[in-house]
Amino acid sequence: MTTDEGGFRHDIPEVPMGRRVMVGILLLVSGLATACAAAPPGRLGQYLGAEAASVQPDTRIPQQWPLRAGLVVLSDASAPDAAPVLPEDAVTKVTEKLREEISRGLPIAIDKIIPSEGLKPSGEIGSWVELGKTHGVDYLLVAVLSSTEQEYPVTVFLGWVTHAQPGYRRDNYSLVEIALLDAKGGRTILRSEGRGWATLDRPAAPGINQWYPVIYLRPQDPERRIWPPSFEGAPVTLRYVAMNLAARRLVLNLQDAWLQKRQAELEAARS
Repeated sequence: MTTDEGGFRHDIPEVPMGRRVMVGILLLVSGLATACAAAPPGRLGQYLGAEAASVQPDTRIPQQWPLRAGLVVLSDASAPDAAPVLPEDAVTKVTEKLREEISRGLPIAIDKIIPSEGLKPSGEIGSWVELGKTHGVDYLLVAVLSSTEQEYPVTVFLGWVTHAQPGYRRDNYSLVEIALLDAKGGRTILRSEGRGWATLDRPAAPGINQWYPVIYLRPQDPERRIWPPSFEGAPVTLRYVAMNLAARRLVLNLQDAWLQKRQAELEAARS
């Protein structure tokens, strides 16, 4: 058992092969039953406007690196069926992780974190141009965090599969969208997204805290368990775990988008 920097306990147990097969079948059946659950709808266009949220074909990545940018992270719960937003301290952790990973994995230097207070989904790109002027940055990274949740009855197991009883599973589907904006021209240079899925299992009866509540990352790592610090705070922990997973995937996808755009620009220059 290990504890990560977020204070969550992780366990990757040694399980007999027969039980692994049985647990895997149960998880597969459960996964198929919930695979059609709704993922979060995109929200970036609500803030930037439909046109600005898309990369225009004639935009190019500037040649002078690193790009010096400001990062704005917005928590959105305005979509139908949206899950509650993360607490402020959790958003701060996600923001710092994005800043660290983007600065390390891309030729982008994030000089400042710009507060998101007062920024609404107006769909007006002009407000972002003004924001860039106010904070003295030529480029803006605008990230939007959103998620949806659903809870439904399942059978939970104690001692792996030795005893079954009624319980509940809560699915959280998290989405992080990001756009790299030319803050002077109000145009999108690059955009990407990352998605995360995690589930929270808990028994219907109280007092069973040796195995529950427990969070699983989906669809991979079905035997890796994450225990929230408290029963009451378990839904918040679920949202943070899923959002963190989405943020990590976002950075990888953003790197791919950068490389693909640079490759397309080089090929266009040679033709």
